[in-house]
Amino acid sequence: MRIDVHCHLFPEPFYHRLQELDTPFEFATDPLGQTIIRYKGARFQRVHSLNWDVERRLAAMDEAGVDVQVLSLSAPNVYWTDDENSRDLARLVNDALAEVCQRYPDRFRAFASLPMNNPDYAIAELHRAIHELGMCGVILGTNIAGQPLNAPRFEPVYEELNRLKVPVFLHPMPPLGAEQMTEFGLAPLVGFIFETTLAVTRMVFSGIFERYPDITLIVPHLGAAIPYLFGRIENGYRAFAECRQHISQPPSTYLKRFYYDTISFHPPALRCAIETVGADHLMLGTDYPHVIGSVSRSIESVEALGLSEEETQAILGGTAQKILGIGEE
Repeated sequence: MRIDVHCHLFPEPFYHRLQELDTPFEFATDPLGQTIIRYKGARFQRVHSLNWDVERRLAAMDEAGVDVQVLSLSAPNVYWTDDENSRDLARLVNDALAEVCQRYPDRFRAFASLPMNNPDYAIAELHRAIHELGMCGVILGTNIAGQPLNAPRFEPVYEELNRLKVPVFLHPMPPLGAEQMTEFGLAPLVGFIFETTLAVTRMVFSGIFERYPDITLIVPHLGAAIPYLFGRIENGYRAFAECRQHISQPPSTYLKRFYYDTISFHPPALRCAIETVGADHLMLGTDYPHVIGSVSRSIESVEALGLSEEETQAILGGTAQKILGIGEE
């Protein structure tokens, strides 16, 4: 079974609501006439019917041989407004994704969005999404409207995620410093990568995964820069006292516990990740339907690695089945 753990579905009403609310986002047009969303002048998403067209999605899955997609909202998610609107947006999105999963139970699962700017609302929506809507995990942005994920106010949410043993899929949000990325699509090309790297490193050093060892974290875009910077992050534990303040073991202990999707399409990068965390900690991702994603290339890049059949099948779906409980229903 081939399972895509990193792909996105944006209910069309989400965009309508986002334009009505007071947020820092600007809907604009790019040089090709496509509708895009900008943050501080930097584009980070294209608004296109592919984002919500389920039939075209199924056709793309069938053509590439993908059996199941795990749907999620992606950036900007639901954090960038007041608490009540954030809660209502999360409910709108989660209901829409759950409805797609109910319509096509053999083809889709979903990660729930949580209104993290109000931890009480986030915990309530977590329970609703998991216990009532049957979602298989949550998506968590790399910053919550600019607040870092290790802010103490989010601790109750991590405590509950840990208690319920709910998988957490991380995804970059509009990056800090976006005003420096207004040219050439730099926010998604580069900003997203270092936004993720910063968030994961900060969470590890702040001890979140030591306090809550039952949180299963899935890191996007092949771990961003983490496999490449693995030794440097490890050196921080030896070099800086503050890096040892909240954790009792080197950061590699936690980083090797995480799972990483395969979105890179660059075999040398994939080999670096495999040598760093092991093939058994990689899972197929496509970034469908974003323009820099690809269903076919994601599979081809994994198959080009020359791994054993067992390792290849684990990456393409076996590990996701185990971690997300797909096929156990």
